[in-house]
Amino acid sequence: MTLKPRVQVRAKISAVGAYVPPKLLTNADLEKMVATNDQWITERTGIRERHLVEPGVATSDLAVEAARCCLARRGIPATDLEVIIVATVTPDMLFPATACLVQDKLGAKGAWGFDLSAACSGFPYALQVGAKLIESGVHKKVMVIGADVMSSIIDYTDRSTCVIFGDGAGAVLLEPCADDEVGLIDFFHEIDGSGAASLNMPGGGSLHPATQETVAHKMHFVHQDGQAVYKFAVRKMAEAAETVLTRNGVTGADLGCFIPHQANKRIILSTAERLGMPESSVVINIDRFGNTTAATIPLAMNTAIGEGRIKKGDLVLLASVGAGFTVGATLLQWEI
Repeated sequence: MTLKPRVQVRAKISAVGAYVPPKLLTNADLEKMVATNDQWITERTGIRERHLVEPGVATSDLAVEAARCCLARRGIPATDLEVIIVATVTPDMLFPATACLVQDKLGAKGAWGFDLSAACSGFPYALQVGAKLIESGVHKKVMVIGADVMSSIIDYTDRSTCVIFGDGAGAVLLEPCADDEVGLIDFFHEIDGSGAASLNMPGGGSLHPATQETVAHKMHFVHQDGQAVYKFAVRKMAEAAETVLTRNGVTGADLGCFIPHQANKRIILSTAERLGMPESSVVINIDRFGNTTAATIPLAMNTAIGEGRIKKGDLVLLASVGAGFTVGATLLQWEI
């Protein structure tokens, strides 16, 4: 018996969906909660408002809404899904995986899946894992979701973190490219664990299980060294983007759209300037949503679609930096 060689398949994004909860937390609201003001927040982050869940709403709930939106746009039922990957640092619970809860709520019978934890780089990391499942020839419909309820792990008396984060979810469907399509082209990922102390949630894991002491010391909230994170992000987001562009003979001028992780407007604009890209080619929605961690890039994709800023055939660059530290950049051709 002679086995036939597997034909190389490329993956593409075939649909995008997004969801944010309706409740708003504005900078004016934060002025009543901590020692801050709208000017201070806007100048340092570019954020004006963020969306927060109501009590009892979990990450899986946001993920399901984004997934339903994505499926509706593609015009297929959830039962067509073969794999569900959920990128998140705020799972509904440590186990089972949020992907299991999403699969059940969607009614995606027959699908398998798992969660992926890479903080703000979670979505591009999950995107590549999903793409490889498509490229292997084993699967044809993979749902990749970035979702976080950051309000569940934020201390709203800590000005350094509570002004930054919001809640939201975004989802994409990955499918094989047609013969005349390009889809996902290349990626560059990197981690630097020496930065772990600069951005983390110290409590709740095996190192510091939940106790009265960990709760009293606020160890179940996000802790951040803002300056260290900012310096690393400014340098590494640009470096990762340049690496993947250079490797493929592409410059910033060739890109139709730059969709970065929405952590800080100054970081985004610094990266765009280094790539030689005008602000008009950069998708920025941080003013409306804040930093939704794994959800920022698919939410920004949805913004680009809604504003008519992205079209079929465009070269698109994704870039991110997150806790860990994690770094990622993806080059793709838009096929929707």
